[in-house]
Amino acid sequence: MDAEYQDKEKDFLKQGLVAAWPICMGYMPIGMALGVLAQKAGLSVFEMALMSVIVFAGSAQFICVSMLVSGAASIPIIITTFVVNLRHVLLSSSLAKHLDSMSLKGLALYAYGVTDESFGVNYTRFIEGGWSPKKALVVNHASNLCWILCTIAGAWFGELIPQGAFGIDYALIAMFIGLLIFQIRGLIYVASAVIAGLAASVMHLYTEGNMYVIVGAMTGATVCLALRRTAFFKRFEKAREEKP
Repeated sequence: MDAEYQDKEKDFLKQGLVAAWPICMGYMPIGMALGVLAQKAGLSVFEMALMSVIVFAGSAQFICVSMLVSGAASIPIIITTFVVNLRHVLLSSSLAKHLDSMSLKGLALYAYGVTDESFGVNYTRFIEGGWSPKKALVVNHASNLCWILCTIAGAWFGELIPQGAFGIDYALIAMFIGLLIFQIRGLIYVASAVIAGLAASVMHLYTEGNMYVIVGAMTGATVCLALRRTAFFKRFEKAREEKP
């Protein structure tokens, strides 16, 4: 078994790239769209590249560009970006047990590349088994490189690409829906998604800013954790496992 695992580990680069390919395919239209919007907002190709390298967070970058267009000051943009990216704390913490063999430098390198998409792919692979931190790093940074190149291309060819072309304004939403569907593997996951969505929607109606994203995620996770510990749910899961 150890020899078989070592043979698989030799192909960590190939396996990581194969796992990252769907993410890269999704990043292409979204990154191009962001580059176009950034170019329309007055950012240069270099500034777009620098933003993608430093921030590397699609939703935060879209918000940043939108706020730049509206004339927002730098401090509100920084605070908003920070709040939107707080969800990465939740994402990283849920993978911590799978990364305990990594050094501090390795963890820092991994943390830099965490996105919703790479988290979804790596989390699923870790749960299925046969996945390693090295493969997860390849997924993160292959996606990172693709994102940077696509945003640069979008900014470079921004004047030639209409902002609403091919429905690329909906591409980010479609990607999140796809990631959600891949992670729903039981009733508790359906309940978590529904509760989080409802909580976020209600918060969005009655509050300003982007805190509804964090509140929705934490509400869904907290409620479903409590449900999972109830006797009723334990009996339900046991009956489901025993069902042929």
